[in-house]
Amino acid sequence: MHALVNTGITAARRAGDLIMRYRNRVHNLKVTSKGRNDFVTEIDQQAEAAIIDTISKTYPAHGFLGEESGRQGNTEAYWIIDPLDGTTNYLHDFPMFCVSLGFCMRGVMEHAVIYDPMSQELFTATRGEGAQVDGRKIRVSNRHGLDGALIGTGFPYSTLTHLDAYMGMFKDVLSQTAGIRRAGSAALDLAYVAAGRLDGFWEAGLKSWDMAAGTLMIREAGGLVTSLSGSDSYMESGNIVAGTPKVHGELLKLLSPHLNEELRK
Repeated sequence: MHALVNTGITAARRAGDLIMRYRNRVHNLKVTSKGRNDFVTEIDQQAEAAIIDTISKTYPAHGFLGEESGRQGNTEAYWIIDPLDGTTNYLHDFPMFCVSLGFCMRGVMEHAVIYDPMSQELFTATRGEGAQVDGRKIRVSNRHGLDGALIGTGFPYSTLTHLDAYMGMFKDVLSQTAGIRRAGSAALDLAYVAAGRLDGFWEAGLKSWDMAAGTLMIREAGGLVTSLSGSDSYMESGNIVAGTPKVHGELLKLLSPHLNEELRK
């Protein structure tokens, strides 16, 4: 395994241990709001600080783009960090949250680590070398279309701007698949697509730290990732569709009639 992945694993596990240590004391945590239904706890901040500290000890020249601390360092080699993806779940003791790390070199995602501290599952990927869960190679499912497919999504939570469009998407996808799951952790949803547990996924308005690690895993597991309009702009727009090649294509067609100008970005 690549040395950078090993460092990412060490950092993710350290953050995960911190998250679990406070799990039974979440009601005593300091919680602040970054916006409507968008919360940050002191654990988010401490976990991100622990990740940066761990990586910096081995790679002091690397930069960081963290959900809580923003961009640190003007370097071509940097880590994209979501220290606790699924904070609202964590605050409600709903067991779907994770630590997500992606390493980027000159604008290209090279390595990814997603750690689920509840199940202790560890998802990893390296560009050109495939994706794994707990060291076992993973592939997207062999689903050849939407019939029988299980699809993940996330609803708009900080703004209701696209709620009507989402309701239309939800209705059409639900009517042509085996079901939809909204678990509340986009990074973990994407890891599940890579592992074949979900056949596809779509969401709008995500941030780069939500997607960086999971999208590399999906591509390395044989899946496709694009924006809602089928372009490569998903990291910039935050609008994403992912899945097996056939499911991805059919999802794009199904969602297309509901896209407004902003969702087509």
